[in-house]
Amino acid sequence: MSDNTQARKIAFIGSECYPFVKTGGLGDVMYALPRALTPLGCEVRVFLPNYACIPPKYKDQMLYRGNFMMDLCSDGRQFYVGIMELVMDGVIYDFIDNREFFDWGNPYTGLWEDIPKYCYFSKAVLAVMNYMEWIPDVIHCHDWQASLVPLYLRTRFDGTPVGSAKSIVTIHNLRFQGICGIEHLKYWTGLPDYLFDYPVLKQNENEANMFKGGLAYADKITTVSETYAEEIQTSFYGEGLNGHLYYHRPKLKGIVNGIDVQLWNSATDKLLAADYDYDSVLEKKIENKRALQEQLGLEQDDGQFVIGLISRLTDQKGLDLVNAVFPEMLDEHTQVVILGTGDPRYEGAFRYYEGENKGRVCAYISYNESLAHLIYAGADALLVPSLFEPCGLTQLIAMRYGTVPIVRETGGLKDTVQPYNEETNEGNGFTFDWYQADLLLDAIRRAKALYFEDRSRWNDMVQRDMAKDVSWENSARKYLALYEELTPEEAAE
Repeated sequence: MSDNTQARKIAFIGSECYPFVKTGGLGDVMYALPRALTPLGCEVRVFLPNYACIPPKYKDQMLYRGNFMMDLCSDGRQFYVGIMELVMDGVIYDFIDNREFFDWGNPYTGLWEDIPKYCYFSKAVLAVMNYMEWIPDVIHCHDWQASLVPLYLRTRFDGTPVGSAKSIVTIHNLRFQGICGIEHLKYWTGLPDYLFDYPVLKQNENEANMFKGGLAYADKITTVSETYAEEIQTSFYGEGLNGHLYYHRPKLKGIVNGIDVQLWNSATDKLLAADYDYDSVLEKKIENKRALQEQLGLEQDDGQFVIGLISRLTDQKGLDLVNAVFPEMLDEHTQVVILGTGDPRYEGAFRYYEGENKGRVCAYISYNESLAHLIYAGADALLVPSLFEPCGLTQLIAMRYGTVPIVRETGGLKDTVQPYNEETNEGNGFTFDWYQADLLLDAIRRAKALYFEDRSRWNDMVQRDMAKDVSWENSARKYLALYEELTPEEAAE
């Protein structure tokens, strides 16, 4: 942040955050982005539910900051709001405490229970800000669970101190939207009737959509890559909200995620057989390939082209394409390592290929954190052929470890992987556009051709990948620019 601007106060609101509770990529972003914004001069608070499943070692560090009663429902029904606080790495975490809503164990239990839970949470965080007299410049909401905040901000909290804040809603996963009966949502929110019309919350004659309402009332909408911001305005990717998002496109922006470059660092990674950096990758990476082959029972051969696949085994991840071309992928010079769980038909298919190709294929149908690190370091290429991918992290981690990504040009994959250009010797991966098995196979074959026929150019790409900045710092600067755009009155005189 430039010296002539004041520090922005930013509130993050979401349903999960590493290391307290995490089920997916949202938890990583809620952890990493505030930490990246703090050195840029932002004062950041993260607001989370105080779930029963948060590990005791964190609950034991929480300090009590007060409580009050808050009306929530359309009949005036009131609920307890407690505030527990924890400071870690310069970020303040405020946990909203209510056993009736958050003592269920897992963060997500079922939509019937989750709708009231996140109606309460969305209103409670705004009431807590007024109670603590900490008024943010920007309230940054994440996914449907926090999507009612912009509506409360402009209605029930209009004219209160927190009503001066601007709001951003970030789309991490558009597939989940918080859809329920209109009367159910009316009761649990106590929001005015006029919001339950088609431009805002109304989904159809009988149903309301929380995410739709939040997107309508937010001052800005972001999603986790530039390409995905365009894709979700189409019927194929828009999950039924494409028309709504197209209407609101003037306030829609894509900002690609980063990764934790301290956690994912081949120079300090204790889970590798040999650590390495940009200067030593060409000599040391081979040691990790040998360790990977030995650990998984693959033939010990430095000359093999090792393809890694680390993924949930679902259709979204393009596994039907992989399944279709698997026999053609394999030859006497190629090994394939798969790590993940998911759809039983893919688990079964990959186990079958392992059984038919002992020594050349390993299907590790489980999740193993240390093995994931070794695959990133020991494989030559990583396969990410997704049907859709809002951002994607595996391709960023692979590049960080000098492993060349082979990806489909969709969402964040398209934004982060520049296709290899044979004429100019530029690019950092191999890509294909249409969702077709033969195009995936062609991309794999192009990668193998470069690896076996022009190793010096392949090595150039490996080092380009390792030099690429995939940290959160770039993303954080783009978010800071957006916060400053929303709050120009905060600029120094």
